[in-house]
Amino acid sequence: MSTPTLDKHSAALDAAENTASHTIKVTFRIRRFNPEVSEEASWQDFELDIDPKERVLDALHKIKWDQDGTLTFRRSCAHGICGSDAMRINGKNRLACKTLIKDINPQKPITIEAIKGLTVLKDLVVDMEPFFQAYRDVMPFLITKGNEPTRERLQSPEDRERFDDTTKCILCAACTSSCPVFWNDGQYFGPAAIVNAHRFIFDSRDEGGEQRLEILNDKDGVWRCRTTFNCTDACPRGIEVTKAIQEVKRALITRRF
Repeated sequence: MSTPTLDKHSAALDAAENTASHTIKVTFRIRRFNPEVSEEASWQDFELDIDPKERVLDALHKIKWDQDGTLTFRRSCAHGICGSDAMRINGKNRLACKTLIKDINPQKPITIEAIKGLTVLKDLVVDMEPFFQAYRDVMPFLITKGNEPTRERLQSPEDRERFDDTTKCILCAACTSSCPVFWNDGQYFGPAAIVNAHRFIFDSRDEGGEQRLEILNDKDGVWRCRTTFNCTDACPRGIEVTKAIQEVKRALITRRF
């Protein structure tokens, strides 16, 4: 007896029909900027038939690959780890790879633009150098004295928990570029730099806490924070950024950390 076989062509057609039945028409309104073409930025609309369960990053890929190859944006891992694709989506800082279309009211045009406070180089790409310079300035590495150890530096679970939250930072700049102080004064260290300083200031194995506190005691340091909580709301990793900044302020006053 012959075994029934599935017509591969029919199966492919059925799969395509099922996919199409789950798509909706969505307008993506993207703020474009190309300094080689114009000194002014402008908005451009793109329409897509797309599954609302897909991500904004998927939509950007479809636009770039199928409609306009000049669209420029950053992305790397596409899974919320590298922090490359932070952008303003519907007026809020988000990671494009972690934002589902169905969650951002696709019945209306979805606006996408570069994060604020950093110079736009092209479309959704900004100059990250000032951001990373502030990060480097707080010495985000373990500082110890004496000879190199012959074994690992031990730390209790309680000591590790003291700074656990701030180890989650992926340097996406969503917090810093949501800060109104940073928008108005790019010299401010910004939330991300302070968070990464916190991660080492409160590390029991580190001996550079005093140095970092003096760096952040500068006029462009931690005291510029106005506690608006924008940074905490913007963080895609759920870090309590404002709390970390307040703890650094307290350490500056009490010199206890």
